[in-house]
Amino acid sequence: MSVHRIRSGDDTFRAAISAMTAAPLRPEVEWREIPAPSRMAPSTWAATAEIVMGEEELAGGRLVILHDPAGQESWDGTWRMVVLVQAQLEPEFAVESMLGDVAWSWVTESLELHDASARELGCTATRVVSQSYGALAERPSTVDVEMRISWTPEDDQELDLAPHFAAWTAMLAAAGGLPPAPARVAPLAPSHRARAPHDCEDPG
Repeated sequence: MSVHRIRSGDDTFRAAISAMTAAPLRPEVEWREIPAPSRMAPSTWAATAEIVMGEEELAGGRLVILHDPAGQESWDGTWRMVVLVQAQLEPEFAVESMLGDVAWSWVTESLELHDASARELGCTATRVVSQSYGALAERPSTVDVEMRISWTPEDDQELDLAPHFAAWTAMLAAAGGLPPAPARVAPLAPSHRARAPHDCEDPG
């Protein structure tokens, strides 16, 4: 059974999703479709993905693609990408005052790397530091980062979603500590240690 929601007659959306999912991605990305929300737009599609090296998940997140042929004022267009990126970083990031700026650079550089032109781009980056005390004091501190990002793709009339899909996976890779890399390349060593939070697959 299909898990996406496509308005009857929305062949533009169907073709865009089909072409997007056929495009190659970097080898560390493992993704799958999930049930799409039904109230955000007439046509919707959603996926979850993880960045995996060996048997370790470095980051995870979710993508929702919205399409309203009539357009929505808040989008400034007829398409909208809604993204979640999550990763658990090493404790050193607990005192990194610039983590928000670094997270924002993951967004902008990923879009630029894949030539994914966007407008109405917004991002909220949340850092959660967990420290244990008393009987649990031996547990190491953890730092979780969660980024919620949305943007409107340019070129609505002849839209190619593949660069935007690749940009989302590049954001995941950056959060997981991997350097930028084009598709069809060998896996690269992380620049910082990270792993996906246990709840990153929750479609929310």
